[in-house]
Amino acid sequence: MQRKRAKGFWLSILLAIAFYAVIQYLISFSMLNTFYENTLYFICINIILAVSLHLVIGITGQFSIGHAGFLAVGAYISAICTMKLELPFSVALIAGGIVAAIAGLVVGIPSLRLKGDYLAIATLGFGEIIRITFLNIDYVGGASGMQVSHMTDWTTLFVCLLITIIVIINFTNSTHGRACISVREDEIAADAMGVNTTYYKVIAFVLGSFFAGIAGGLYAHNFYIIQPTNFGFLKSFDILIFVVLGGLGSMSGAVISAILLTIVSTFLQDYPETRMIIYSLVLIIVMIYRPQGLMGTKEITELFKKKRTGIEGGEPGGKHTAA
Repeated sequence: MQRKRAKGFWLSILLAIAFYAVIQYLISFSMLNTFYENTLYFICINIILAVSLHLVIGITGQFSIGHAGFLAVGAYISAICTMKLELPFSVALIAGGIVAAIAGLVVGIPSLRLKGDYLAIATLGFGEIIRITFLNIDYVGGASGMQVSHMTDWTTLFVCLLITIIVIINFTNSTHGRACISVREDEIAADAMGVNTTYYKVIAFVLGSFFAGIAGGLYAHNFYIIQPTNFGFLKSFDILIFVVLGGLGSMSGAVISAILLTIVSTFLQDYPETRMIIYSLVLIIVMIYRPQGLMGTKEITELFKKKRTGIEGGEPGGKHTAA
């Protein structure tokens, strides 16, 4: 089993590297339109955000709607590092992630003792506090925003995305991840079995905040200017929709949902009214006919396993036909 899992892991890595090489080739020889290149960058950033929130909501079961606050912290801290302190972009990204993780720790320790709607309100309040704070700081431009040099490239995006997915997959499959899943399934039972529920909730929250901060750094250095209005509560709901639409507990679902919704949103941006109507209709239809989300709690690899098992098993029920 472990050998098959390792084989599948390395096969996925090779496919990801092959995809990176193809896109890099198209970009290097100017064969990829700037519009499609920017769309690809936006998709990667949204995937990082969706996967990081998936760890908090889908794996640990903590209903947080303040993820845009950590995105804002990462964006502004990384922008300060590059534009004010003239630090390298890689250092700025890490600094943004670390400060966002510290913010997650500060918010997580008191607020994660809350549950359900109370936790949602607390995290939403945090996001608004962050937005208003940056709105009133002249050092980062205040309401007019802060100009940022374009430093985000395909290689940096791909590496950050790959690291995010690998870390969260390994965390989910570890003993820590299983403890977080037990908290999601039944927090009282997990606590009775000796699981330190607050500790694991805070770990998941901090890790998710760190990667949201990384996404913020990539976001800031891709759009030339950042403004507090970019990080309002509607941005938090956009990220939340990626996770809920994909299926709570499914990383594959969060990734697929982020890709599909980003493409729909991007290609309909010239029709803002129509875009919001179509966007809302898609969500309503999915929630009516597929309330568990696109993937439910399953991963896309499970579908291939079932298909392979069906082929190897012959007839349904595992019976083989005689020659």
